[in-house]
Amino acid sequence: MLPLLISYTYLLISTNIYIVDAATGKSIFILAGQSNMSGRGGVVNLTWDGYVPRESSPNPSILRLSANLSWELAVEPLHCDIDVAKVCGVGPGMAFANSLLRKDPRFGVVGLVPCAIGGTNISEWARGGGLYNQMMRRTKAAVCGGGVIRGLLWYQGESDTLTLKDAEAYKKRLHRFFEDVRVDLRLPLLPIVQVALASISGNYTNMMREAQLRLKLVNLRTVDAMGLSMQEPERLHLTTPAQVSLGKMLTNAFLQIVDPNHEAIV
Repeated sequence: MLPLLISYTYLLISTNIYIVDAATGKSIFILAGQSNMSGRGGVVNLTWDGYVPRESSPNPSILRLSANLSWELAVEPLHCDIDVAKVCGVGPGMAFANSLLRKDPRFGVVGLVPCAIGGTNISEWARGGGLYNQMMRRTKAAVCGGGVIRGLLWYQGESDTLTLKDAEAYKKRLHRFFEDVRVDLRLPLLPIVQVALASISGNYTNMMREAQLRLKLVNLRTVDAMGLSMQEPERLHLTTPAQVSLGKMLTNAFLQIVDPNHEAIV
């Protein structure tokens, strides 16, 4: 335990120095949506078990934008100071970033911008609303010190499976959300990877999944989380191993969008 503590302390100290040097070269990714993007892996009875798998471990080349808009070493739970009304655990973000850097180290320093809030409906993410405005404020702050916005990772929809009205409107609302993000960031080809629901949340889950899987936009990829392991007994949130698998799936989908020079493919 002592060697591990010493090495982790060294990582924190060395990373504080490294963050200053890395400020201008970040590959920035927005993490948005609701609880399964925020991360509930390892959370049982409102308590996180504290287990962080190797694939989600800290890496000096992976930073997160904190709630006070400062860059720091990224550690699980990534959303601990963002999704503050809930207990956060392991999400897909760290596994995504570690997998991305293993597959292509040229992405350099990955800057993660956590924005997900559990229990939110797509209508709450509409342009002009509080969640949308916070995401835009955090994203624009992320690039102030240098870096390039590489993509949006989006996992949301469980809250929209509860009523027929929301389920029927979802595809149109999601399309509008993605288009608004690209317009407001002035990135018309921004790569977006969304996740199709894994859990049977409400009566209209299948309708929601169909809307997600059938949405077609340039530089949009959809990964299907159905079949990944769910936390018992509620079977609403992905387990820690499932979040690791999802992170790798997000990496593979993102790399399908960009060419070897890291430019979005038209």
